[in-house]
Amino acid sequence: MIVELGHFALILALLMAVVQTVFPLIGAAKGWRPFMAAAEPAAVSQFGCLLIAFGALTWAFVASDFSLQIVTANSHTAKPMIYKISGVWGNHEGSMLLWCLILALYGALAVWFGGNLSETLKARVLGVQGSIGIAFLSFLIFTSNPFTRLAVPPMNGQDLNPLLQDPGLAFHPPFLYLGYVGLSMAFSFAVAALIEGRVDAAWGRWVRPWTLAAWLFLTVGIALGSWWAYYELGWGGFWFWDPVENASFMPWLISAALLHSAIVVEKRESLKSWTILLAILAFGFSLIGAFIVRSGVLTSVHAFANDPERGVYLLAITAVFMGGALTIYAARSSALEAKGVFATVSRESALVANNILLVVSAMVVFVGTVWPLVAEMAFGRKLSVGAPFFDAAFTPFMVALAALLPIGAILPWKRGRLDRAMGQLWGVLALSVALGGLTWVVQTGGSMLAPMAAVLCAWLVFGAAAELWTRAGRVRSEKLRRLSRLPRADWGKAVAHGGFGITIFGVGALTAWQVEDIRVAQVGETFSVAGYDITLVEVHEEEGPNYLSTVAEMKVTRNGRTVAVLEPEKRLYPVARMPTTEAAIDNGVLRDIYLVIGDPQEGGGWAVRTYIKPFANWIWAGAIIMAIGGVLSLTDRRYRVAAGAARQTRKTVPAE
Repeated sequence: MIVELGHFALILALLMAVVQTVFPLIGAAKGWRPFMAAAEPAAVSQFGCLLIAFGALTWAFVASDFSLQIVTANSHTAKPMIYKISGVWGNHEGSMLLWCLILALYGALAVWFGGNLSETLKARVLGVQGSIGIAFLSFLIFTSNPFTRLAVPPMNGQDLNPLLQDPGLAFHPPFLYLGYVGLSMAFSFAVAALIEGRVDAAWGRWVRPWTLAAWLFLTVGIALGSWWAYYELGWGGFWFWDPVENASFMPWLISAALLHSAIVVEKRESLKSWTILLAILAFGFSLIGAFIVRSGVLTSVHAFANDPERGVYLLAITAVFMGGALTIYAARSSALEAKGVFATVSRESALVANNILLVVSAMVVFVGTVWPLVAEMAFGRKLSVGAPFFDAAFTPFMVALAALLPIGAILPWKRGRLDRAMGQLWGVLALSVALGGLTWVVQTGGSMLAPMAAVLCAWLVFGAAAELWTRAGRVRSEKLRRLSRLPRADWGKAVAHGGFGITIFGVGALTAWQVEDIRVAQVGETFSVAGYDITLVEVHEEEGPNYLSTVAEMKVTRNGRTVAVLEPEKRLYPVARMPTTEAAIDNGVLRDIYLVIGDPQEGGGWAVRTYIKPFANWIWAGAIIMAIGGVLSLTDRRYRVAAGAARQTRKTVPAE
C-alpha cells in the first residue's frame, strides 16, 4: 500500500509540474494574475508529492520489500541500516527520484523566499522550473520508474555495490545533486529574465544566492567524492580525472565564474549578456554531467547506469533546454545592453579575466573528457586522455587565477591604478616569495611544484587578509571595530579565497613530496619507508555484517617510538561477489601514513603498498574552508532582505 501511494504521488507530481509550467507562463504573457498565482501552490504541491514518493521508496528499502525491482537489485537483509537508506539513491532510478525531489525543493524555496520578486518574473521563474520538472519526471516515470514491481519476489536481494557501502558515498550524491540541480534556479532566472527582456542590478542580486548555494553544495560534494576515492579505492590518489569526476568539476568551474560575473551585474549593471550565458551554460553542464553518468558512453567507476536508450532521452533533454535557452538568448540580445563602463584597470576587468580563466579551464576539461568519444566516432581510434594531459593543460589557468585573485579583489570599481593596488600587496608578495624560497631550501632542491604552491597559497591567504585590513579603513584605532562590521559576503569571499590557496598547497605538496613503496612482506618482517619502520605483525580473517575480511595488523614506528598500529583490509562481499580494498590511514596535519594490504603471494608473504603523503589533509581542509566562506556569504543580510525591493515595486514592462 505504501509503495502504491508513492507511485501515485510520483504521477501526481508530474501533473503538478504541468500546471506549474503552463498556467504561470500563459498568465505572465497575458497579464492574467489568477493564472500566475497558480504557480505557487503547484510548485509546493509538486514538492510535497515527491517527498511522499521518496519517503515511500525509502520505506521499501528499510523494510526490505523485495517485490520492488530496485530494492532487489540494490539491497539485502544483512546490509547495515545506513546503507539500506543510502541504497535509495545508490542506483539510477532512486538517484533520479532524488534529483527530481531536489528540483522541486528549489521551486518550493523560490515560492517561500521569493516574496519580493515581481509578479511576472516570479511566475516565469517557477514556470521554467516546472518545465524542467516535466522533462525529468517524464524521464523517471517512463524509462526509469523506481516503483516497478517483480512478478515473483525473491527471498533476498542482490546487495548494493560494495564500493558504495561507505559513509563518504552515502552523503556524496545528495550534496552533488543539491549543487547540480541548484544551478537550475540560475537557469530559470536567466530564461525568465530573457523572456521579460530585463536584466538589472536587482536580477543580479537575486541570482547570486541561488548560484552561491549551488556552488557551495558542489564544493562539499566534490570534496566528499575526492575523500572517498582517497581512502576507499586503495590506489592512494585523490583525483583521477575520471569522466564522472570531470562531470561534476565543470559545473563547479562555470558556477564560480557565474558567481563572480553576477557581482558585476549587481554592482555596475555590466556583463549582462555574459552573465545570462554563464547561467545557461552552468546548468547545461549539469545536464551534460547527467548524460555522462547515466548513458554509458564514457566508462567510469562512478557511473550509475549503462543504458544508451536512457542516454538518448537525457541528450534530448539537454538539447531542448540548452537549444531553447540559447535561441531566446540570441533573440533577446538587444535587451541586454550594458550600462556601466569601466577602465582596463578596474575590478570589473579583473572579474572579466577571472571569468575567462574559469570558463577556458572548464572547456579544457570538457575537451579532454569527450575527446576519446569524438576520436572513436570520427576517426575509429580508441585512445585515452589521462592525468598528464589535464595536469599540463589545466594547471596554468589555475596558477593564473590564483595570481589574479588578490589583485582583483583590492582594485576599485570602474577605474583603478595597478601601482596603488599593489602598494597594499607588496608586503604580501614579498612574504609569499620568502615562504616559497624557504620551501625550496627545506626540500633541498628538486621540483619547483611545492615551492610554487607555497607561494600561491601564501599569496591568496595573506592577500585576502590584506584586502579585509584595507577595507577596514586607515584609522588603526577603529580597524577592529570596522572589521567586525564588514558585510558577511566580504568575509566569505576572503575565507573562500584563502581556502582555495590551502587546497592548492595541499595538491602541490602531496604531488611533489609523496613517497610510494610497493613490496612483498613476510609476516613479522620490518621494512623502512621515508624514515618510518613498518612491521607486518600478522594477517587474520574477520567476518563483517555482510562481508568477509582479510585484516593485516601493521605497526608503524619512528626512532623506536610507536607512531600507529594500523589495520588495512581486503574485503569480499559474497552476495555481490565483489572484493574491495580498505586502506588504513594514520591521519596527521603534516602527513598521512597510508597502508594497503594486497593478495597473498605464491612464494609466501603479502603484497603491501605504503604511501607517505605530506599535507594530504590540506586538500580537503581547503575545500571545507571554501564551503565555510560560501556559508558566510550566503548569510549576508543583503540576501536575507528584499533584493532591490525598491526597484521591484516598479511595474515590469516586457521588451517588445
